[in-house]
Amino acid sequence: MRGITYKNVWKRLLDMMGSFSLLVILSPLLLAAMALVRLKLGSPIFFTQERLGLNGQSFRIWKFRSMTNCVDEAGEFLPDEYRLTRFGKLLRDWSVDELPQLWNVLIGDMSLIGPRPFIAEYGSRYTTEQMRRHEVRPGISGWAQVMGRNSIGWNQKFILDVWYVDHCSLMTDIRILLRTIPIVLGRAGVTAENHATMPKWVEHEAPLEDRPAE
Repeated sequence: MRGITYKNVWKRLLDMMGSFSLLVILSPLLLAAMALVRLKLGSPIFFTQERLGLNGQSFRIWKFRSMTNCVDEAGEFLPDEYRLTRFGKLLRDWSVDELPQLWNVLIGDMSLIGPRPFIAEYGSRYTTEQMRRHEVRPGISGWAQVMGRNSIGWNQKFILDVWYVDHCSLMTDIRILLRTIPIVLGRAGVTAENHATMPKWVEHEAPLEDRPAE
């Protein structure tokens, strides 16, 4: 009963208080980042995208833009490695690009801790077990992030996300928060191996395995 109460009530209250406090405390950094993005990359300052959240409902995520809008002759965006600037990489390395998601947390789209929200177009690909990751609000940091971030594969992320859903508690969230800090400061796992960011999830990857993620 205590776990259900935390997941459904206290977790949201802590998210509201924590995100509001962090937005106030970090406001000078947020303003500086906005000015630098405008100077280095131009407009728009923010990158927005439809992601899947609680109960599989879509929402618009906010991030600082870290890539140029360069396109090829067909008008399609160039691969990430060609659009990610040195400045953009710096934002990503220190996770500054993720800070606008504190607004998503404040308004209830996200949580401080939870599975990372993936793009909405993946919605039709999930197995029933994979879809369980949406039984909680997505987070800025999560169990999969502290267990490897983008250095681990998609299927392992799903396993870790479902594990979190089954073990969501105040102590689990504190554990994840404490492990997040050194990972961010150490800039670990920001990119996947041999990729500028994280490769897209392809449908032919093996299905989620039913095994514990301890």
